[in-house]
Amino acid sequence: MKKLSVLFAAVMLLMTVGVAKAQKIASLDYEQVLSIMPETKKVSTDLDNFSKTKEAELKKLGDAFQADVQKYQAEGAKLTEAQRTAKETELQKTQQNLQQMMQAAQTDLMKRRETLLKPVVDKLNNAIDKAAKANGWEFIIDSSALIYKGGADATAAVKKELGI
Repeated sequence: MKKLSVLFAAVMLLMTVGVAKAQKIASLDYEQVLSIMPETKKVSTDLDNFSKTKEAELKKLGDAFQADVQKYQAEGAKLTEAQRTAKETELQKTQQNLQQMMQAAQTDLMKRRETLLKPVVDKLNNAIDKAAKANGWEFIIDSSALIYKGGADATAAVKKELGI
């Protein structure tokens, strides 16, 4: 009975070592591959244009607001108390609207970025899946998170799948 237990333990140990060695792991520099994809470059250009357009709109409104503030500061002494209060309230509302517009522009930019990048990221993930299956890799780990890298590098295989 004791021999059977020892034999069973030895078989289990060998199976565990065999399973651990059977797993094929590769690493991939995800950000690097994503950054060299032509689609990413187009997304970046589109986002830059969108950002510049929003920035120009906000600058125009901000300049108009600054002109109103300067005009108020120059002519404020000539206004009655009621007119001054009304103008200050108007300027505060305008300033709040500008801040809300700036936040909305940032939110719009983030949403647009997510929308434009989703198909690119999906394409990259599909290429990773194909490369992993073609090379028999069970795990592909982002190399930027690795402390030590000694296994296979999937970056070239994924680039090949993407045609870059």
